[in-house]
Amino acid sequence: MANLSGAVRTQRGSWLKPGTWHLRTRLVLVAMALLVAICAAIGLFSYASMDSFLTRQLDDQLTGAADRARDFGRPPLGSAGNRPDPLEGRGQRVGTLVARIQSGQVSAGFLASDATRKPLSAADNQTLLELRRDGIPVDRTLSTGAYRLVAAETPYGDVMVTGLPLAEKQSTLTSLVWTITIVSLGGLVLIGLAGTVLIRRTMKPLEQLSEVATQVSRLPLDAGEVALAVRVPPSNAHPGTEVGSVGHALNQMLDNVSNALEARQESEMKVRQFVADASHELRTPLTAIRGYTELMRMTEKFTPDGQRSLARVQSQSERMTALVEDLLLLARLDEGQPLKPSDVDLTQLVIETVSDEKVMAPDRAWHLDLPEEPVSVRGDASQLRQVLVNLLSNARKHTPPGTTVTTGVMRSADGSAVITVTDDGAGIPPEFVDKVFARFARADASRAMPVQSPLAPASATARGSAAVEATAGTALHTADSRGEPGASQGEPGVASAEGTSGLGLSIVQSIVEAHGGTVEVTSRPGRTEFAVRLPAQGAAPTP
Repeated sequence: MANLSGAVRTQRGSWLKPGTWHLRTRLVLVAMALLVAICAAIGLFSYASMDSFLTRQLDDQLTGAADRARDFGRPPLGSAGNRPDPLEGRGQRVGTLVARIQSGQVSAGFLASDATRKPLSAADNQTLLELRRDGIPVDRTLSTGAYRLVAAETPYGDVMVTGLPLAEKQSTLTSLVWTITIVSLGGLVLIGLAGTVLIRRTMKPLEQLSEVATQVSRLPLDAGEVALAVRVPPSNAHPGTEVGSVGHALNQMLDNVSNALEARQESEMKVRQFVADASHELRTPLTAIRGYTELMRMTEKFTPDGQRSLARVQSQSERMTALVEDLLLLARLDEGQPLKPSDVDLTQLVIETVSDEKVMAPDRAWHLDLPEEPVSVRGDASQLRQVLVNLLSNARKHTPPGTTVTTGVMRSADGSAVITVTDDGAGIPPEFVDKVFARFARADASRAMPVQSPLAPASATARGSAAVEATAGTALHTADSRGEPGASQGEPGVASAEGTSGLGLSIVQSIVEAHGGTVEVTSRPGRTEFAVRLPAQGAAPTP
């Protein structure tokens, strides 16, 4: 059954809602990243294209301005001096720069916004002197701003430098950048919202699959009758689509799990009914065996070997009766029979139970750790007494003489009652701690003493008793049944070697869980503690 529930959890792991949200987020982020990349590529291409277009346009204007400046500034016919200022020529636009370089001297100026000639600074003149005179336009930054300049020699022996400002080009490119940015951001927002809605609608079937898997994962599939009626809706379980194929596969898996659960439940019910019926039927012959044994001991005379054999028959019949009673109790607990609740004083219950154990095992040190105020819970008094009897019997049977066993009761911060049984024995083997509450579990199966034949020689019986006494002091804790009738009649510590049914702690766990509580065990060499936690008074299950 663990494999079935594990399979559901494994399938569910890839459909959890957080995973669906993460997938949706990743899809949106990927789409947004692609859109950003596309917008960036379009923006860069548009910017480069516009820059190239504006540069060509400006170069055409610069060529015209250079031609006009060269033609207007040529010397008059028959005279080398008194050349007109090129800036005064017709058609020159505001901001046009014209410079004449002759014999290392620069005569330069630019046309201001008021249509007057403004001189350049010495640094600007030096920049103009450094220009290459090949007629190829270049960009330079002057004191008046960025300019597109071209320098070329004239037929009159001087160099003419013409320039146009780059402010309009830069302003146009800046406007283009802002336009692309705003349009791209607006488009990204709109596409992101539309994409989110679209992806959400696309992912909705996966969310429904996740809800189904989550509901199944929360069902108690490990025990009891389970109604596994949840399924993926037919609209999302059509094999024609990817999501539909997953939904169809999930429904098939749930059908298989449901059939397995029904088969398991039916098998468990048959086993429980068989155990209950067998236990009930065995009580009558066992009672008859015990009665006839006692009658024979009172009315017949036996040899010493016969008396030992008859005592052994009576002891084993009593042990078998205890086992049958335990099986019958477990069957009733499995059926969920109602409790008989009442107000139970755990403090008084612990005192009485520990007092009984002192009589049975006086060679142990029995200590109490009780609060000043009584601790009461709502529960079945007889079953809670059974819990204490089993825990104390477990400590008595599987610890050597001289062991200190401390039983405590306390009220925790959340109002629940806690009963602890602690001993300083050898401890539970680490590999067995997780199995200690399993039914018929034993830490060392070899400790179950083989049954002696009633016809065995007395010497064999004596050797068996000696072997029991030799191993009694080293016995470890194990899950056993409650105290075996007749086991306490021998020497203290011998009971641990007589073999146990492995049902005692299972009964403890079943009773505690029926009361809505929990039981835990912690063990290390020198300290083993069983802790029973019961809900606050009034919080126990309603019978």
